[in-house]
Amino acid sequence: MQALVLKSTGKWYSILLPSGEVISAGIKGKLRLDGLKTTNPVAAGDRVFIEKRTFHYEDDTTEYAICEVLPRDNYIVRKSTNLSKQMQIIAANIDRMYLVVTLKSPETQLAFVDRMLVSAESFRIPTTILFNKIDLLREKELQELERLQKLYETIGYPCYSIRGDKPENVKFLKEQISGKQVLFTGNSGVGKTTLVNSVDSTLSLRTGEISRAHEQGKHTTTFAEMHAVKSGGYVIDTPGIRAFGLIDLEKAHYSHYFPEMRHRMGECKFHNCQHLNEPSCAVKKAVENGEIALSRYQTYLQLMGENTEDPYRRNEHA
Repeated sequence: MQALVLKSTGKWYSILLPSGEVISAGIKGKLRLDGLKTTNPVAAGDRVFIEKRTFHYEDDTTEYAICEVLPRDNYIVRKSTNLSKQMQIIAANIDRMYLVVTLKSPETQLAFVDRMLVSAESFRIPTTILFNKIDLLREKELQELERLQKLYETIGYPCYSIRGDKPENVKFLKEQISGKQVLFTGNSGVGKTTLVNSVDSTLSLRTGEISRAHEQGKHTTTFAEMHAVKSGGYVIDTPGIRAFGLIDLEKAHYSHYFPEMRHRMGECKFHNCQHLNEPSCAVKKAVENGEIALSRYQTYLQLMGENTEDPYRRNEHA
């Protein structure tokens, strides 16, 4: 029987059956996932085949087992922070990613935003940026918000300024989400869960507080979990992400995942230009002319200069 994974706890999986019933299931044996080295073989959003059979794990028992994970359309991953050779699948089969960003309480670093966008681009996942908690911003901060929105909208990412705690302010999301399977992600404390609650008040998911000492969120979502919303579609709420390491991407291809660079690569003198020290580089010229944001190019340089074995790539204020 085909079913949908709502939540993975590492031990049991919450599974939505075609009938609408939610059951608990284990994993039958070792699932092969096209050679992927992952810490979690099954993730929220996965389509799976299950069979009815008694499944034992330590002192617990369930009547269902996952026997196969169907091919994924896409997925978002990050490096496991304790096993740098492996990766953690955050969610699978995503129609759109909503990246929740705050300029304060806590501050989201642009490098983190760009890393998330690169990962989404690598799997061709359309992304919308939601600038949340705008009620906390003063005049100069509102000017910075306007600048950032213009920067990312020019690249091609839809941007919205919102108050996630006001359901009337995020009505547009209900229409966008309807019939789709979407992911809400971002740093701890940016208001993802509050936002999900505003999209569908019947969910009443638990939200956390902001640590005064470091202005960072206290984790309230332990595992990514998918919720059906009453307006139609599914929302995947993720744990706050502090460390995000790109994985399985060749450095030579990083520039392909920056749309403003990708559109100019054919203008470089050398077809294999890495946009670092090569002469007659169209990308570097665009940076000098202000056509490509310096912050974006600096993130690109950081990615190109990083040790790909290092899993600890943090938003310093996350």
